[in-house]
Amino acid sequence: METTSVLVVGAGPAGLALACGLRQHGITVRVIDQAAGPASTSRANILHARGVEVLNRLGALGDLPDRALHAVRMTLHVGEKPLAEVSFGQIEGNQLSALLVSQAEVEAVLRERLGELGGTVEWGRELTDLDQRPEGVTAKLRDGGLSADYVVGCDGAHSTVRKLSGIGFPGVPLVDQWLLADVRADWVLDRTGSSGWFHRDGLFFAMPMRNGADDAWRLMADVRPGTDSGDVLDQLQKLLPERTGRTDAKIGDVAWTSAFRIHRRLADRYRDGRVLLVGDAAHIHSPFGGQGMNTGIGDAENLAWKLALVAESRADSALLDTYQAERRPLAEDVLRSTTANTKLMLADGAVARFARDRLITPLANLAMVQRRATWLASQLWVDYRKGPLGSRRGPRPRPGDRVPDLACRGDRGPTRLHSELGGKWALLAPPGTSLEVLAPLGEHVVRLAPDRPQRDVWLIRPDAHLAWRGTELRSLARWLDNALGNGRTT
Repeated sequence: METTSVLVVGAGPAGLALACGLRQHGITVRVIDQAAGPASTSRANILHARGVEVLNRLGALGDLPDRALHAVRMTLHVGEKPLAEVSFGQIEGNQLSALLVSQAEVEAVLRERLGELGGTVEWGRELTDLDQRPEGVTAKLRDGGLSADYVVGCDGAHSTVRKLSGIGFPGVPLVDQWLLADVRADWVLDRTGSSGWFHRDGLFFAMPMRNGADDAWRLMADVRPGTDSGDVLDQLQKLLPERTGRTDAKIGDVAWTSAFRIHRRLADRYRDGRVLLVGDAAHIHSPFGGQGMNTGIGDAENLAWKLALVAESRADSALLDTYQAERRPLAEDVLRSTTANTKLMLADGAVARFARDRLITPLANLAMVQRRATWLASQLWVDYRKGPLGSRRGPRPRPGDRVPDLACRGDRGPTRLHSELGGKWALLAPPGTSLEVLAPLGEHVVRLAPDRPQRDVWLIRPDAHLAWRGTELRSLARWLDNALGNGRTT
C-alpha cells in the first residue's frame, strides 16, 4: 500500500498552502483531489493582506501582484446614484494591499510552488473511507488505498473527511438563494473597482475579473424566498436593469453560472485524533468581505509548522490541539462579522433599508472608516494571546501577536523578517547569540539581528507570530520544553 507522512485531501487554496508549508519543512506529503483536473472557474476573487503575506512566506506569491488589481474598492449605489466608495487600501506598503485576483489563479501559483518543493496534485482520486488507528490512518480510495500518519481534510464545505470522521458541522442558512455568473459584458462601467446596487427587492453586484480580458465580469444577485431562480443567466439579465437602472449592458459569452445558498456553519472540532480539518471543511460563511480564502490559507499556515514538528517527532501530538485553540476563535469572529455584514447589506424592511442607504452606508466615505474597514478585512490584527502558546501580559508585541515585517540584518546583510521565515523560525537577537537552545526545532531556524536596538531576544514562529521574548535563554529552553512536550509523540 502507498504510504506518506501526511495525506492532504483537497487541492484548493487551503490544501495547496498546507502542502507547500509541510514541504518547506521537508515533510512527505500527498495531495489528492477527486476532480479530474484544476478548476478554471473561481468562487473567491479577492485576497486580503493576510493571504498575500502567507503566500509570500510560502514562496508562492509569484507574479500575482503584477496581474491583480491593488487597493480594491467598491462603489455602492441606489439606482444610478452613488452613495459611497468603500476602499481597501495599502497596509505596511504596497506588498500588503488587497488583491483582486481569482481563486483559480491563486491555486495555479500554489501548484507551481508545490512542484518546486517536490510535490504534486493527484487528480481523479476520490476518498471513500477512513480507518483511523493509534499508529496511523488508512485512507480508502476508489482506485486503491493510502496509509498516512495524518490526514487533513481541505475538501470544502461538503468535506468527505469531516463526514467520515463524524465531526459535526452545525449551522443555519442565511439567505435563500444567490445567483452568480462570470460573463463577458459590454458596458460603460469603471473596471478599477467593483460596483454594487441597493434595491428594495435585493442587491446586485458587478466585479471586474482579472483574467486577461478587458470585458470579463462577475455578476451576482440575491433572489428572495419563494422566487423561482430559473435559468441563472436569464434571471441576472432580467435583474440587472431592474436593480441597477442600467440599460446599456450587453452580456456576451458566459464562462459559468451558479445558484447557491449562503450558510453559516462551524465544525464542532478541528481535530479527531490523526485527522484534522482546514478551511471550508471547518467553517463556511457569507462571502461578504471576502474572508473565505484568506481564513483558509491562514489555517493552513498555522497548522503546517505544528504538524511538521509532530511528524518529525520533535513535538508531542498535543501541539496539534493548539491549532484549534488558535484558529477556531478566529472563525467564530469571521462568522459573526460576515453574518452581520450580510444582514446589513440585505436590510430586510423599509426602516432597515432607510438606515442602510441614508445613515450607515454614507459613513463609508470617511477616511477613518475606510482605514478601519481595510484593517479589519486584512486579518493582520489576528493574535493568539488567549491561546495556549500566547500571553496577555508584558510589553507589546506579546507572545501570540503577529510581528510586522521588520528590517533586520542576516548573514548576507540587510533583509526583511518575513522573507527570512519561509518555513523557518527566527531568533531576533544581538549578533553572536547562540542557536544551541533551539536545537529541538531542528534545522529550521535562522538567526537575525534587529535593525533597531532592542532589550530582549525574540523567537518568532514560522507564521510570523511571536513565540517568546525575554533575556534569559534558559527561560526560552523551558518554554520550548513546555510547548513541544519535550519532543514526546503519542
